This record gives sequence, C-alpha cells and structure tokens, in this order.
Amino acid sequence: MKTTITRTLLALAFVGVLSSCQKKYDREVIPENPGNYIIAVSPTAIASKADYLVTASSLENGAVSIVGNGVEQDGLYRYYVTAKNKFFSMLYGQGSPGAVTVYGVADGKLKKLNDFTSATVQAFAPVNDDILMVKVPRRLAADGTPTVYEWYRVSAETNAEVAKGTTDAIIPSGNGEIAHFSWIKQVGNKVFAPYFGIYANFFTRYPNEAGIAVFSYPDMKYEKTIKDTRTSFIGRYFTDGLGVVENGDCYAFSSSVAMDGLTSAEGKLTSTRPSAITRIKSGTTEFDQTYFFNFEEVSKGYVITNWLNIGSGKFIANMEPVATKGAYVVGKRLAVVDVVAKTVTPVTGFADPATISSITTTNYSPLDGKTGYIGVNLLDGSTYVYKVDALTSVATRGLKVEGGLITAIQYLK
Repeated sequence: MKTTITRTLLALAFVGVLSSCQKKYDREVIPENPGNYIIAVSPTAIASKADYLVTASSLENGAVSIVGNGVEQDGLYRYYVTAKNKFFSMLYGQGSPGAVTVYGVADGKLKKLNDFTSATVQAFAPVNDDILMVKVPRRLAADGTPTVYEWYRVSAETNAEVAKGTTDAIIPSGNGEIAHFSWIKQVGNKVFAPYFGIYANFFTRYPNEAGIAVFSYPDMKYEKTIKDTRTSFIGRYFTDGLGVVENGDCYAFSSSVAMDGLTSAEGKLTSTRPSAITRIKSGTTEFDQTYFFNFEEVSKGYVITNWLNIGSGKFIANMEPVATKGAYVVGKRLAVVDVVAKTVTPVTGFADPATISSITTTNYSPLDGKTGYIGVNLLDGSTYVYKVDALTSVATRGLKVEGGLITAIQYLK
C-alpha cells in the first residue's frame, strides 16, 4: 500500500509540474491521440527525466501531449529501432547493462511485449529477422589481451537474445587503430560496418580514408575491409552513413570530420577530403571507382551530417556550412539528395536554422520516394513534426508535440 501511495503521489507531482509549466507558457492539456505513429519525447518540465512514448494517428496535423499520457521509459538516454513491425526501446547505460523493452501497437496504443537486459551498445540495426547489436571498444585493452567487439543477436520474432560472441576490433583497420563502428547495416546477405579509426580520444592518424568492415551473418565472422581514399570516414559517431536503394546498390556519405590531437587535447579537424557520397554496387564488396558525388561542390559549400532514406534513390539530408562543420555538429538545414542523379535541392518552408534548438536524428519515411517526417525542437520551447515533400522540396509544419523534445519518430502497422 505504501508503495502504491508513493507512486501515486509522485505521478501527481509530475503532472503538477507539467501543468505548472503549461500555465507558464499558456499551453492546454491535450488528450491522447491513439494511432500507429510512435513518438519518443524527452520531458522538459523535469530535468533528467526518461523519455515518454506517445502514439498519434497522423504526423501532418493536430497535437499530442505527454501530460497525463504516454508510456514512461526506464532510464535516460534511450535509442530506438523498428523491426518485424515491433518497436525496440534500448537504454544506453553508459558502460553498464541497459534495459531493452519491446512494444507492439494494438488499437492505436502501445502494447508491451517483452523486456530484458543487454549490454550497452554503440551500434544496432535490423538484420534478417534479428536486431544485431555491437558493443565497440574505445581504447586498446591495457593488459595486452585482444581488443574485441562484443556482438549480440536479438530475435525480432521471439523478442529475446538468441546469440552473442566477440570478434577482433583491430584487424579491420589494418593500421593498428581500433575500427570504431559509426553504424552497422545489412547489405545483401552481409553486415557492413563503416568505421572511423581511433588510437585515443576518438583521434585518428588516417583522416583521408574510408573503411567498411564486412562480416558474414549470422556468425559475424570478419571477411574483409573495403577501403577508399577519396573521402574521409563514413557516417559520424552514432550516425548511419549507409543507405541501400531498391536495386541493392549501397551509398555512403562522409562528412569529412576526422580529427587528431596533434595541436590540442580537444583535437583538430585533419581531413583534406571533401564531404562526398560514394557507392558500392549491388553484389560487390568494393567501392565503385566510376562513381563519386562531391557533396560540397554540388551543394555550393555544405557538408552532409545525416540523412533519411525515403526511397527511389532519394534522401532527406541534414546540411551544415563547411565553415562551421564539426565532429558532432548536426546540420540544421535540409536538402533533398538524389544519389543517382547526383543532385542537392535545398528544402524550403523548414524552420529557420536560427530558431532551431535541435533536429531529431531518428525520423520516419514510408519509403515512397516522396515523403519524410522530421522532428524539430525550437528555441522558443515548441516542438513539431515537419513533413518534407521531396517532389517539391517543400517542408510543411505538421503535428505539434507538447511537454518535451522529440527524440524519435517511428511507425508500426
């Protein structure tokens, strides 16, 4: 009884704080809006509060709120992935094991299917019928033992861990540095893992090369490394730099943000290569030397920092001016990128970069070649989902989210 009362009082206190915050900003409590879109929201009324998951019936209009609504997650720093029509909520435990909760949607509401504890990982993605997760080392083993990746397979059918193992983290680079995965991706029947080399503090002595470690699946045996010296490394820290299009070709972007600690402890950008997109043709494990898309040149002075695959060889990309690029800078301008035609078309109608606090990095597209939905958190405290029409390169403000910042947008059937 004491526990029940305590929980009730805490819940009422939380709602009270949110309500107070709403009155301050003249916001109204918005009822739940059940649907098949899932939006992760980090509360702004209480510091260090875990995400809430809410559902919505549309991303193009209306409003949703976490006030008296939504499913609170267990712990801070959550990351999300969808596979086999299930939503996986993963805790980044900062070195400690983290909780993983699996959800479905029934009658427009979240339904918890399972939860379990797994190691904190730095890369994860759907592969076949699984979620593959990889814990990536950040420093060489001090005692001289092998420096290894730890990988885990979670079945998206049974919602439980089914296998785990290790594999060497130094061999893929071929130069003595740790091959730190920026992300992982299923390409054909292989797992591609683009990486940036690190010898310490995320610094590399090899800023002008891109590398992708190739693994067999499901045994995760290292097979080879694909290398290219026309760009710097692919993707960015915790950022997926690979996109697979309908014919099986794989495209890779580089932001050209490799760093070294030659002059200061904070590091300095050292790559002399442009931000660019390269290609690996379907069924091959080599970079296509006949294809090179100089993003900086075509965009007239921008680098690509992230992208959302929307189908038909098109992506909605985040851009940042070359002059202000950085290893962890997420561009606040959008463009429609056609990797086949090698075009960059700036998006109009989007929020002014000067008004943006942050842009959601886990966004949603139905992969129709036309539409993407991007979460935007504004400096004035308001939060929206924008719909981007790739045919016109115009963004339209859509769903309003009350009570916090959008951290992810996904969809379940």
